[in-house]
Amino acid sequence: MSGTDDLTPAEVRIWRAFARGEPVDFRAAEDGGAALGDTWGAERTVRASVLRALLVKAPQEEGEIAALDITGARITGVLNLRYATIGAAIRLGHCHFDGVPDLYGAQLRQLDLSESALPGLSAETLKADGVLRITGCRMRGPVRLGGAQISGALFMERAQFAAPDDSEPALQLNQAVIGADVWAPQIRAQGEVRLTGASVAGRINVQDAELNQPDGTALDAQNLSVGAHVRARRIRTQGRVELRGSRISGRLDLLHARLSHPGDTALRASSCVIGELWLLSGDRIEGALNLRRSHIEILALDPEMLPDQVYLGNLTYTALTPHEPAEVRLPMLERGGDGYEPYDYEQLTAAYRHVGDDDAARLVQLAKQRRRRTTLTWYGRLWGHVQDATVGYGFRPVRAAVWLLSLMAIGSIAYGLDHPRPIKPGETPDFNSVFYTLDLLLPVINFGQESAFAPAGWHQWLSYALIVTGWILATTIVAGVTRTVNRQ
Repeated sequence: MSGTDDLTPAEVRIWRAFARGEPVDFRAAEDGGAALGDTWGAERTVRASVLRALLVKAPQEEGEIAALDITGARITGVLNLRYATIGAAIRLGHCHFDGVPDLYGAQLRQLDLSESALPGLSAETLKADGVLRITGCRMRGPVRLGGAQISGALFMERAQFAAPDDSEPALQLNQAVIGADVWAPQIRAQGEVRLTGASVAGRINVQDAELNQPDGTALDAQNLSVGAHVRARRIRTQGRVELRGSRISGRLDLLHARLSHPGDTALRASSCVIGELWLLSGDRIEGALNLRRSHIEILALDPEMLPDQVYLGNLTYTALTPHEPAEVRLPMLERGGDGYEPYDYEQLTAAYRHVGDDDAARLVQLAKQRRRRTTLTWYGRLWGHVQDATVGYGFRPVRAAVWLLSLMAIGSIAYGLDHPRPIKPGETPDFNSVFYTLDLLLPVINFGQESAFAPAGWHQWLSYALIVTGWILATTIVAGVTRTVNRQ
């Protein structure tokens, strides 16, 4: 295309404006927006082949910076810039595309498609030296940006994505490298959003987003790497949110989120490294929550958001907020689908000790022993019940004192009312019912009373009971003290 003889008036306007970087605006006062662009007439219709020829030839005017800046045009045909290297900035805002632009492997300075309507976008391995804007776009088919390299930011706020079927995701950013932020608040996606293996140097903002894939994965962001925060406040998802293996240096903010995938996993953030995870003030999660093997510095977890199934195996966290009583936090360990996991209790204990709440830490350790008891044989469970009832597995030391005082009082009264007979009259010390009872109860202490007197009848049976009870009590106390010392 050597001249402008075969161009329409609309195309001539664009051709003449390009060399000087001047904008061309075809919008009428009321045109209904780019979604209705297929009804626009010839006065604002431009062939994609003309735009391609213009960008590839890139006519220059001395002292000017060329740019393609079009607003409100209908672009017919397929804009094919496959493998092209384009030095001019491209802005095609409020435009209606009849065909899917093909930008596979293209190298662009900057691309802005804001508020446009497209049947899709094919831009795998695209390289952009500046920013890429698809703000407010309405995508009727898949957007393929897998492997794209964008030096600046990616702007997608208020964009709408849809996949006609489940054969591929509505938005693909897998293995993409973004040099700044991904700015996508209020996006809407009917179909999967895929960010597997993507790397974002800055922040990701998907606040107020709606992601819908009820029978599958709404957001697949496995092995995602984010240099700052992920802001996902008030996000609403229908389908699985998959973050397995991701690294988020800052905060994963899910305040007021609504996550739903009934009968399956709603959020899987396993094997992740996250600075802070905020699951607060949102609706109760519908579906399982999986945080296995992740390392989180600050875990802000609202007990009211937790679903019936919570998987926390080998989850490590330094601090747990907000501070709640142990009775409120323990149910999340009992809901674990992995069964009894000792480490989960140790981690919760460490979190309470981190804030100096030793009473709550002891309650968690007691709950751990009770949960462990359910995994033992019948005789192990029986012995566990004895330890629990007597000294609370060593975490209720006051119980031991109560048992000792109670048994000592019973023995002292019983033997004080009716002394046992001396074994060697005239050689035995004076009888003392209190120390005689202590001799029977405490197996390692000898006050000389037990060996000097011989009870008979029901006193003898009481002596046997005190001796056996003393041994059991002493053994459980030693076990509890040993457990406490080892823990410290």
